[in-house]
Amino acid sequence: MNPKILIAEDEPLMRERLSAMLRELWPEAQIVVEAENGNDAWDGFLEHEPDVVFLDIRMPGLSGLEVAERIGTNAHQVFVTAYDQYAVDAFDTGAVDYLLKPVQVERLEKTIERIKQKLTAPPDDLAQILSQLKAVVPQTRPEKLTWIKASVGKQIKLIHVDDILFFQSDTKYTRIVLTDFEALVRTPLKDMLEGLDPDLFWQIHRGTVVNARQIAAAERLDAERMQVLLKNHPEKLPVSRAFTHLFKD
Repeated sequence: MNPKILIAEDEPLMRERLSAMLRELWPEAQIVVEAENGNDAWDGFLEHEPDVVFLDIRMPGLSGLEVAERIGTNAHQVFVTAYDQYAVDAFDTGAVDYLLKPVQVERLEKTIERIKQKLTAPPDDLAQILSQLKAVVPQTRPEKLTWIKASVGKQIKLIHVDDILFFQSDTKYTRIVLTDFEALVRTPLKDMLEGLDPDLFWQIHRGTVVNARQIAAAERLDAERMQVLLKNHPEKLPVSRAFTHLFKD
């Protein structure tokens, strides 16, 4: 098997070192993403759907733990951390792979061997260990978005996020759709995600985030594909495979 790998690490030298070590120790693997922050890591995951991810637990934007939560059981995960006894104690309570900085060759070799053995089985559910880690590893959270300013014709609209039906990436802009109008803003969707309440705004595709309160139904198209039907808008929104779990019984 030639697995695809994502590396998310905000320290350039550490990222380059880990990448070089993986290429040497696991030459058949393909590094498809090297991200310097959590937002790019999540965006890269959705684009490339890697089999294995190496996540620094503390990064700008989304933290490694937040990215890990979003990935769920869609990839095998390895956490990278500077020495933190509380975090290491939490890691040691569960069947999860982790690397301490600076990463040592011997440790990485063992981690690679463990991952190779796991690749034939579904990824582990890390919900419990992530909950433990979030309790002991300080996380900085951005302020929640309440209002968004957007140009609509000659007007600058002040839009309350609760009134938005869905957000959608549109090249360099983000399309914001409401019941009676839509607008474009220059902020990328991946940056907006930080300020949106994940319990209310569900990402259902790499380029689409929907207001859960505006969902009328999720419709299965075939064994692989689904789409979301909205209460107050005719547009149907595709659901990518990584997010179909949101609509399972």
